[in-house]
Amino acid sequence: MSARARRRPARLLGTLVLALGALLAVAGVATWFGVGASLGQEEIHVSDDAPAFAGQLVDTPWEAWSQAEAIRGHAMAESDGRTYAELDQDDAARPMVQTASFLRASLMTSVIAFGVSLLVVGVGVGFLLAGGALRSLAAPSTDTDARRDASDEARPVVVPA
Repeated sequence: MSARARRRPARLLGTLVLALGALLAVAGVATWFGVGASLGQEEIHVSDDAPAFAGQLVDTPWEAWSQAEAIRGHAMAESDGRTYAELDQDDAARPMVQTASFLRASLMTSVIAFGVSLLVVGVGVGFLLAGGALRSLAAPSTDTDARRDASDEARPVVVPA
């Protein structure tokens, strides 16, 4: 078997890994921007008393996290520092704390979506690097390899009688 024939599967695998890496990286970037656009369409603005990003449109994970913290602070202030689970069934603050909990969960879900999309981009970049490395390792290194391959193919096969 010639050196070229031995390198062919590695080059093919490298190409497939490169293609998968490109697909993952593009999908991750598209997801990041899609989540940001979807969150921005809700037209939520970070509260003025939030730990950071006051007044800004919520369309990044940092702004979503900051707004979730502001909501938590508001809910705790209205419920005397008690969580939804700690409130009595007939407590007047219970519906407001429940709504705050749902809003925080939704914002934190978007933060997780941003994180997963960033992870997918990272995996895609890793695959791009691995695919490029596979292809470069499978490439002919010198002209001597090419001449050796040509001489292997030109040599007649002798079959004993």
